[in-house]
Amino acid sequence: MPPTGLPLHGRFLRRDPFRRRLSYTRTNVRSVTDPLAAEARRLRVVEQLSVRAIQARTGLGRNRVYALLRGVPPPEWTRRPNAKDDLRAEALALRAEGLSVNAIAEQLGVAKSTAYQWVRHLPLDPDDAAERRRARSKVMTDARWAAHREAQNAAMAAERARGAEVVGSLGERDTLLLGAAIYWCEGGKSKPWRQQDRLQFINSDPGLLALFLRFLGACGVGPDAPSYRVSIHESADAEAAVRWWAATLRLPPERFGRTALKRHNPTTVRRNTGADYHGCLVITVPRSRALYWRIEGMIAELFRIGDVRGPGLAGHNP
Repeated sequence: MPPTGLPLHGRFLRRDPFRRRLSYTRTNVRSVTDPLAAEARRLRVVEQLSVRAIQARTGLGRNRVYALLRGVPPPEWTRRPNAKDDLRAEALALRAEGLSVNAIAEQLGVAKSTAYQWVRHLPLDPDDAAERRRARSKVMTDARWAAHREAQNAAMAAERARGAEVVGSLGERDTLLLGAAIYWCEGGKSKPWRQQDRLQFINSDPGLLALFLRFLGACGVGPDAPSYRVSIHESADAEAAVRWWAATLRLPPERFGRTALKRHNPTTVRRNTGADYHGCLVITVPRSRALYWRIEGMIAELFRIGDVRGPGLAGHNP
């Protein structure tokens, strides 16, 4: 027998889950179709009222109004301003200028994750990003090695000054020995299969060429005696190079012969290009066999003093 004190239909609803779910469903349907819900939504969407204003207008409680407005976004004017809205706008502007997430975070003083969330919808161009990474890497490297490079430059300047003090003035003997050593390093020499009957010196360093010309002067050979020829790549300005060598070493332009052009190879990566490239200068001294023999004698004596070779250089093969 059912317990007394409860109506039959009440006991039936408590014991039947299906009937209980049905009663809840009917309650929810009434909430959605309630005319107050439509009015609350209209006040929210059309008149852009706040929850408190809707409460005052409809006489409903706060929780009831929130339930009726579930899924309806609040008006913009009711949103509280974010303290970082200005920073977000500035981050977007910096991103448009091409700054990375790390750079934006560092400049604005925010976390990298925050900066990423603000600008992740604005990807960077891969080439620009790579260029910025290289530039940043260079800046960081320069900053890291600045003190070391400064100390190294100071040490280099001091050693150069010490070296310059050793030189002093060049006498005739110094010039002859220096010129002979320079020629033996860079000039044409006799071989067992080919005898050298004249001096021929080629180099691209104007300082070394000037020392060799001074050596020739000490040997009685003036600048009007040798012939000069520029050897340069065909992609360079040959005429400008001739003028440059003549002006730099104060040589008579009429003594310059036809320029030797080197064939340009596009596949070769050359560093000697640009406005500072002037090719090589070839200095040929005619009727200088005796002077060549004299250079051989000086070099042989230097080798003897240095105990490197015997007194003769016949058949020398460097």
